[in-house]
Amino acid sequence: MTPTQQAGQLLMAAMQPGSPTGPDAAISQQGLGSMLYLGGWQGASTVAAASSHLQEVSPTVKGTKVGMLVSADREGGEVQQLTGAGFTSMPSGLEQAKDPQLRASAKARGSELKQAGVNVNLAPVADTVPAEIGRANEPIGKWGREYGSTPAAAGKGALAFARGMQDAGVEPTVKHFPGIGRITGNTDLTATGISDTVATTTDPHLAPFAKNIEGGTRIVMVGSAHYPKIDGEKPALFSRKIVTGMLRDEMGFDGVAITDDVGAAKAVSATPVGERATKFIAAGGDIVLTADPAGVSTMVTAIQTTAKGDPAFAQQVTASVTRVLTLKEDMGLLHCG
Repeated sequence: MTPTQQAGQLLMAAMQPGSPTGPDAAISQQGLGSMLYLGGWQGASTVAAASSHLQEVSPTVKGTKVGMLVSADREGGEVQQLTGAGFTSMPSGLEQAKDPQLRASAKARGSELKQAGVNVNLAPVADTVPAEIGRANEPIGKWGREYGSTPAAAGKGALAFARGMQDAGVEPTVKHFPGIGRITGNTDLTATGISDTVATTTDPHLAPFAKNIEGGTRIVMVGSAHYPKIDGEKPALFSRKIVTGMLRDEMGFDGVAITDDVGAAKAVSATPVGERATKFIAAGGDIVLTADPAGVSTMVTAIQTTAKGDPAFAQQVTASVTRVLTLKEDMGLLHCG
């Protein structure tokens, strides 16, 4: 792969409803390797056509077709970006937790995604929202997105959902490491109230993530909240202590780490666009998710430029690209000839 194609494999950009050819330039010129359906797509046939096009225009590198990670944020309740014919409405995490056949139910929902060409679901939520905080937790508790108010309940529900997705041939994404169940602010909407002043490296709220990693989850989303007792006021996704130290070294996760949105999220708005990508990769992360596709070119350039001047960062890029391509190979997205 060229340096540009390598950098592009480390980015996921959102695609709004409309022409499926919208991302073509970013794929061909920037090597963009992953896409996210955002903005409320309607109808499985529309999504399937767009997914098919994305795979058709994905690059061929030295005789190998490198397919796209095509993702959707479909966890249930208020968060299910794909709706309409072919997509069954899903209840919130709290309601799903009451389903004794949650794994089978998730498989059925995952099969709908698979048929529409979606191979990654940015779910389940593995965050624990304590009962005493409840709906005061703006990003999760307010909407009932959690599977329970204890780590045991949160882990059980998330694992059942994740395994159901895997049964359907869709990769789940466990989020939002190391947990955003205690903060009050929503990192997408504000840069205040997003510090968890309780969490440590031995936090019981890490258990749902550990349970899912042990259960075979291959994608983990890192959040953008702050954890002062772990790494000062540095956002989790820019923290090497959290991404490499906790997620990789302590938990043994060798899969793909992806950011929560860094394109439009207020939590990282003070950080220059290019640095949002390079800081995550330097911390040990892999795929940078941006809800604003206009930032792709800037991020690709930043990754390439930093790699040229920093051998250690260049090694990080190589390691990240290897993890992404390994995942794609395991998913059957690499085709020779």
